[in-house]
Amino acid sequence: MLRKFLPHIFIFFTSLCFAQQFNISGNVVETSNLPVAFANVVLFNAENPDFIKGTTTDDDGAFRIDNISVGTYTLKISFLGFEDYLKEINLNEDLHLNLIVLNELVQKLDDVTIVAKRPTVKRMVDRLVFNVENSTLSNNNVLDVLKHAPGVLVNNDKITVKQSTPTIYINDRRVHLSSSEVQQLLEGTSASNIKSIEVITSPPAKYEAEGGSVLNIITSKNIVTGYNGSVFGNYKKGIEYPKYSFGTSHFFKAKKLNTYLNYNISPRKDYRNDDEFVNFIDGNDDITSSWVTDFKRTRETSNHNINANIDYDLNKNNSLGFSTNILISPRENTQTDVNSITDVFNSNKVLDSTFITDNRKVDETFNLAFTLDYLHRFKKQGEKLAVSAHHTNYDFSSFQNVDTDYFFPDASLIRNNRFQTFASQEIKLYTGQLDYELPAGDGGLFLAGMKISNINSKSILTQFNFEDDIREQDLQNSDTFFYDETNYAVYFSFAQDWESWSLKLGLRTELTDIKSNSISTNTNNDNEYGKFFPSLYILHNLNENNEVYFNYNRRIFRPRYSQLNPFKYFLNDNTYITGDPNLQPQIDDVFTLGYTFNQKYTFEAYYRYESNPAIEILFQDNDNNLLKIINTNIDRSISYGLDFTTYTSITNNWDLYLLSSLFYYDNQFFAIESDNVLSSTDQWSLYSQIVNYLSFLSDKSLTADIAYLYISPLVEGASSFNERSSLDINIKKALWNNRASVSVGVTDLFNTLNVNQTTKYLNQDLLLKSRLENRLITFGFNYKFGNFRLSNNKKEIDLNERERLE
Repeated sequence: MLRKFLPHIFIFFTSLCFAQQFNISGNVVETSNLPVAFANVVLFNAENPDFIKGTTTDDDGAFRIDNISVGTYTLKISFLGFEDYLKEINLNEDLHLNLIVLNELVQKLDDVTIVAKRPTVKRMVDRLVFNVENSTLSNNNVLDVLKHAPGVLVNNDKITVKQSTPTIYINDRRVHLSSSEVQQLLEGTSASNIKSIEVITSPPAKYEAEGGSVLNIITSKNIVTGYNGSVFGNYKKGIEYPKYSFGTSHFFKAKKLNTYLNYNISPRKDYRNDDEFVNFIDGNDDITSSWVTDFKRTRETSNHNINANIDYDLNKNNSLGFSTNILISPRENTQTDVNSITDVFNSNKVLDSTFITDNRKVDETFNLAFTLDYLHRFKKQGEKLAVSAHHTNYDFSSFQNVDTDYFFPDASLIRNNRFQTFASQEIKLYTGQLDYELPAGDGGLFLAGMKISNINSKSILTQFNFEDDIREQDLQNSDTFFYDETNYAVYFSFAQDWESWSLKLGLRTELTDIKSNSISTNTNNDNEYGKFFPSLYILHNLNENNEVYFNYNRRIFRPRYSQLNPFKYFLNDNTYITGDPNLQPQIDDVFTLGYTFNQKYTFEAYYRYESNPAIEILFQDNDNNLLKIINTNIDRSISYGLDFTTYTSITNNWDLYLLSSLFYYDNQFFAIESDNVLSSTDQWSLYSQIVNYLSFLSDKSLTADIAYLYISPLVEGASSFNERSSLDINIKKALWNNRASVSVGVTDLFNTLNVNQTTKYLNQDLLLKSRLENRLITFGFNYKFGNFRLSNNKKEIDLNERERLE
């Protein structure tokens, strides 16, 4: 009887054996035992060239391929600039290959053709990774690349992700610049050395709790020994003035030293024409006066940006790094001229008077940021300790002269008025940070860290009035404001990957101590508060083509220093900006549920609750006919919506990116000029972006990007904004085996991106129509030189192979 069942038993256990799944892991290093990050690890069938699975090495050179059946395979590890590693494997159990050494190629050739690949998107448990290295986008500047990143909207001098302003990081180091300075930095930085952009809509505990989303720009590691560099520039011409940007990047790599330097300058003039319509209303809801103002503003800037970093490997376990971001806007090239004509009508719509204002302003900015890093790798694979120290020195000064002439309807002079304002701000920021990473079991990772930061700010405002051409200081509108903030943070995080599940959870605790003092009002405001910021990320792969994920995250938005200044900064006789030293921090709770199928199409539903948002609201003082731009806390904001994104290939020469976001935004705010009545604005809105990537010629050296953006009417704070759209076209030609490129294009072809802002509720009635230089003809160039190509023979490197690993 036993003999009868032996064949069946043998077949049963054999099938069990072949049904087992194993993994292959290892660590890839170069000859000096330094890890090789982002190397391609591909597994092929040993009997034919069929691709089985693949991955890339992490920052420590480690890799792991899971769920492999018993069999014979060929393992191939490759990285540009190194010889390929090939190994035949008979797999019948989990296999760890220890150290795999890649030998560097030493021959230099100029005959390598690089075939550009399309940008790709990969979803991680807590972020989207937008890979642009060697893509059709890599010859743009970084700001242009951001315009194509999933979920990122660059419009009207703002970068937003899900209706919030993101914090910019470069290689996990925060960029301590204002939002306008960040744009100038990114616009003047070539994307040729950008590997990927991580769009982190719900940042994990490792990142500061301050701010909404995080955009982490990852640069490519310089793999080529020796020196290489590039020069780049662009020219933009609108209706009024041209804008330029020129820059150069330089790389040098030795056995232990890796350096990078980027410098760019962006001289430009920007023109803006605004029309403002204000109805002043009395207690009976009757219009007592109407003002119609025509503003013309010309702003000249010439910003110098310097970015540099030096990495030095002391040995295989220890390394030092130094980086800097410097922005300088010299006084002689930073000035703004505003001319405005205001017609004042009485309650019967009859012209009562006219006043003309000339505002001439010059600014100067020095923003110097320095970071020193130390990294220690322990003997245990993946265990490491990082220590970082940072200092930012920000120095801003501004001088404005404002002249206003008042006229009767017959153009005879009534009177004139003149005042001058000197403003300055000095900010010193110091931070110290410690981060520890420890692999925990099979596929787990434990992170912990702490950070201490201190901010000292001193703001001075001195206003001068003129009586009979004699200048006198206006003590009522002069002040010195001191602000000191110390923040202590501790975080813990744990991540675990299983066969079909990924989990990441974390908790960050921050204690903030604030001291501020207004000299003129002799007012001290001290505040201390502690907050907890939990985060949770869950991702489940239903099968090879379907995955679902859920995220929860809590964030904080502390008021900006300018929002806390209590003094009034007059733009003209009738308009001023003021802050509030008692502003409260904004706390956001964000929930996200998403689904991706076919690794291309993602639906994402989200809900965000904002408590005490601090925003800038324009109020009209109906008693004194003044416009007040007030920084204040509104009660709360709620938003929820559904997003859809896809990156997909239509044909071999046509790739498509589509983003569509349908969302509801509801704001509750206190009407400061209307007895603090609790008011609200709400709106369903849609913004959508579609980008077509087209390539031509047999070598795909001619490419075109055609992008269309649509924004429906939306609300923010107390105001509503009109419908907008834009069509952008850019054509690029690669030259000399991709050593150079030239481009030509147009932005906002039909000039439909201008903004109308309406504020109308209770006794507030204001309309602002803005016309900017949105429609621009653009020209760009990029040229690479030096030792940037390595190979042992003339051949073509097809980078599309790497797309299979995404």
